Amino acid sequence: MRGKMETQQRPGEEKQEKPLEAGGFLFYTEKDAELARQEGRKIQYLKAHMDVKNPDSIRGLYEKAIQERVFKTPVGLFFLKELQNYLVKHPGTGQEKLPPIPLFVPFEGEMRSHTAPARQRVQPAEEKKQRVQILPVSVCLNIALILAVIIMFAVTLTSDQPNILNYERALTDRYAGWEQELTEREQAVREAELELQRNP
Repeated sequence: MRGKMETQQRPGEEKQEKPLEAGGFLFYTEKDAELARQEGRKIQYLKAHMDVKNPDSIRGLYEKAIQERVFKTPVGLFFLKELQNYLVKHPGTGQEKLPPIPLFVPFEGEMRSHTAPARQRVQPAEEKKQRVQILPVSVCLNIALILAVIIMFAVTLTSDQPNILNYERALTDRYAGWEQELTEREQAVREAELELQRNP
């Protein structure tokens, strides 16, 4: 077991990995690759300190790692699969009694669309035709809406009715007209009074 579970790397020999590569896997982000490298270090530590002659201790390690979700990347999950295979081969620990290895990542939908840029580049010809046909219609509608807004502003500005754009001017004009009318009436009343005083 120790021979199978040990890594192929010799002590003192550093393996040069690319920034997104870890444990033989190529990851989508540097953060994921770093998490896989950390899990690789945990695995090396566990392999150095676990008792491979005691299936119960390995079973405890396996169950605790699953329960606490210690491993999340393929590097750690591959290690859990190795432990599971070891336990299945030993008497008294059948696979039906072992908890399964949980995978907490989706394999369809949003994740796959983010990780498969080739699928985005290769589109059916019908979708491209529909997009090309929609573009001129969209441009025409946008131009029509802009013209409608301009016409509405022009009508609003030239209208005699008070509105939000010209209410101050309309009110000022209205009050100025009332003031002039009152001044004219006052003048007429004064003239009438003067005439009455002259001709009693």
